[in-house]
Amino acid sequence: MFRAFLIDQVDDLVVGSVQELEDGVLGNQGILIDVEYSDLNYKDAMVIKGQGRLVRTYPHVPGVDLAGVVCSSDDQRFSVGDRVIVSGWRVGELYWGGLATKARVNPDFALKTPSSLSSFHAMALGTAGLSAMLAIMALIDHGLRVEETRPVLVTGAAGGVGSIAIIALHQLGFKVAASTGRLEESSYLTELGADVIIARSELQEPSQRPLESERFSAAIDNVGGNTLGRVLGQMVRNSSIAAVGLAGGSSFIANVMPFVLRGVNILGIDSVSCPNSRRLLAWERLGELIPRSKLEALTTIRGLGAVQDLAGDLLAGKIKGRTVIDVNS
Repeated sequence: MFRAFLIDQVDDLVVGSVQELEDGVLGNQGILIDVEYSDLNYKDAMVIKGQGRLVRTYPHVPGVDLAGVVCSSDDQRFSVGDRVIVSGWRVGELYWGGLATKARVNPDFALKTPSSLSSFHAMALGTAGLSAMLAIMALIDHGLRVEETRPVLVTGAAGGVGSIAIIALHQLGFKVAASTGRLEESSYLTELGADVIIARSELQEPSQRPLESERFSAAIDNVGGNTLGRVLGQMVRNSSIAAVGLAGGSSFIANVMPFVLRGVNILGIDSVSCPNSRRLLAWERLGELIPRSKLEALTTIRGLGAVQDLAGDLLAGKIKGRTVIDVNS
């Protein structure tokens, strides 16, 4: 038997609760993991609340991230006792995920946890940390250098991706401008390493000019929508925007001027389709770069029983930083 936060569809409504399930429902192929920690991401909240049609087969166990110990394996790459991370690969969407005390996954989806990370710290980072690091790596690959005097913009800064991106950029020596819709969190963002705080509304107001002053050396955009369109005109020449999330929508109004006259790039960051070699490199860099004290300060730990309420708070924008789920509590 194992415990899981199980969701089901009843009369077109998605409902969820913590239940005891038989091990047999997990099948017998792949690697079986004793899950220690999962976390709660925006996608998880959407799945739990039945939004976005990310899940179409019920019953279902959500949770796009999990970390734990292999307890059974039919793959020579993994042995019983190996500590592993599973993140992305549509786990928690097409496949049962991490909000359970056991999970069985395709071995291609798993990575051995770097020695610099515990299971807890891996989930305090989670898909959010992975996405943040992949974005930073992409920006550096496309020419971002610490010597640039103008800051790197991070939108949706109080969220998980934004918070970890600020810490990582600060640790690497970059100046950071943090944009948030919650100015009451300014001190929180400054403690993470932000040099400048910008109200989200400032980047959502329409502009009559296709090009504005060159303000940002690069950007990690977690918002999309009108924000992405407005930021384009404020980028320095030959800079890049790493687009990570689309909380503000996938449509935006843009002019060709930033692309043609300034050579601005939009880099799509997708942690699901990322090859394992680059994924592992990102995890290793996170383990080496992120101070544990800062990571723990932005993380809240809750149990499986709190998941339902937390999902609603996350969708409503009431949660800052990271939420780790101790599946055994």
